[in-house]
Amino acid sequence: MKLRNLLPHLFLLLFIIGGNYTAQSQNTREDLEQRRLELQQEIKKINSLRSSNKQQEKSVLTQVEDLDRQIRTTENLIKVTNQQANLLTRDINSNTNKIQTLRKELEKLKEDYGQMIEKSYKSKSQQSRVMFLLSSESFLQAYKRLQYMKQYANYRKTQGDEIQLRTVELQAINTNLLSQKKQKEKLIVENRETRAQLEKNKQSQQALIKNIRQKEGQFASEIRKKQQEVNAIDKKIDEIIRASIAAANKESGSTARDVYTLTPEAKALAANFASNKGKLPWPVRSGIVVRRFGSQPHPVVKTVTVNSNGVHIETESGAQARAIFSGTVSEVQAVPGANKAVMVRHGDYLSIYNNLSKVQVKKGDVVSLGQDIGEVATNSSSGKTTLYFMIYKNMDKLDPSDWILRM
Repeated sequence: MKLRNLLPHLFLLLFIIGGNYTAQSQNTREDLEQRRLELQQEIKKINSLRSSNKQQEKSVLTQVEDLDRQIRTTENLIKVTNQQANLLTRDINSNTNKIQTLRKELEKLKEDYGQMIEKSYKSKSQQSRVMFLLSSESFLQAYKRLQYMKQYANYRKTQGDEIQLRTVELQAINTNLLSQKKQKEKLIVENRETRAQLEKNKQSQQALIKNIRQKEGQFASEIRKKQQEVNAIDKKIDEIIRASIAAANKESGSTARDVYTLTPEAKALAANFASNKGKLPWPVRSGIVVRRFGSQPHPVVKTVTVNSNGVHIETESGAQARAIFSGTVSEVQAVPGANKAVMVRHGDYLSIYNNLSKVQVKKGDVVSLGQDIGEVATNSSSGKTTLYFMIYKNMDKLDPSDWILRM
C-alpha cells in the first residue's frame, strides 16, 4: 500500500491517541486549576484573619505560627503553578508539532490537488468529455468511462474539502497555541509575584525565629503548657462520651461498654454517615486548619511534639459552628479551657464542636445538615476565633480530614 493511501489511517490513529492524551491532560489541567484557586482562597483567608487580629498583641510564637501557615500555603501555590506551567509547556510543544505535521500534510494535499487540476485542464483542452464518451468502442466501455469521470470529479471535491478541513484545523490549533502561551506568561508573572511575597514572609519569619531561639526553653515551656490544656480538654471529652454511651445503653437496657447499642434506625443513620466519608461539609462556613489531627512536631519549636484528638479551625469573629450531618444533640456541656461543647450523635458516630461562646441547641434536639450549633468563641488576648472540632466512632478518635471535603 502506498504511503499516500496510508496517511488517512495514520492520521486517525494519531487522532485517537492524541484524543486520549488531550482528555487526560484536560482533567489534569482542571484539577490543577481548582487546586490553585483553593490555595489562593486559603491565602486570602489567612491574610484576612491576620489583618483582623492586628490590633491584638500577639506573642512572638503566635506570629511565627501564622507566618509558617502562610509560607507553607504559598509554597504549595508556587508548586501548583509550576506544575501548570510545565503542563502548558508540554501542550505548547505538542501543538507546535501538530502544526508542523498539519502544514506538511496541507502542502502535500495542495500539491496533489494542483497536479489534479492541471491534469484535468489538459484533458479538457485535448478532448471534450462528450468526445471521450462517444469514442468508446462499446456501451460497457462508455459506461465505465462515465463512472470514472464521476469518481474523478468526486475525488477532486473530496480533496478540496480535505484542504479546507485541514486549514480550519490548523487555524484552530494556532489560536489554541496563542491562548496557551498567554496563560503560561500569566502564570509566570503570578509566580514571580508570589515568590517575592514568599521571600518577604520568610525574612520576617527568620527575624522572629532568631528571637525564639534565644529563648527556646521559655517558648518550649509555653507550648507544653498549651498542650496540657488541650490534653485536659481531650480527657474531659472522653469522659463525656463514655458517660453518654453508658446513659444511652442503660436507657435501652443494654450492658455494652464504650459502644452504642444501635436501633435499626440508628444503624441506618450510621451507615448513611459512613457512606459520606470524605464528602461532609466543613463545620464552619469559612476557616483554615491551624492544627491537624494526631501527634506532630510543633511547626516552630521542632523539639516539642504536640497532639490533637481533632482539628483546630481558625475562623472569623462571630462565626457559627454548624452541623456536618443530621443527628441528635446528645450532650451540651461546659468544658474547662474550651468554653462550651456540643456533641451531636449520628448512630454510633459523633461530631463534637468545642469552644463555643453561645449555644443554639439543647440536649435531645434533632439537628439537620448545616444547622447552626453555636457561636465560636474568640480569645480575648490573641483575638483568634478557633473551633476545636472532633469526630468519634464510639470511643475511637477519627481524623476529621478523612471525613470533611477538602480539609
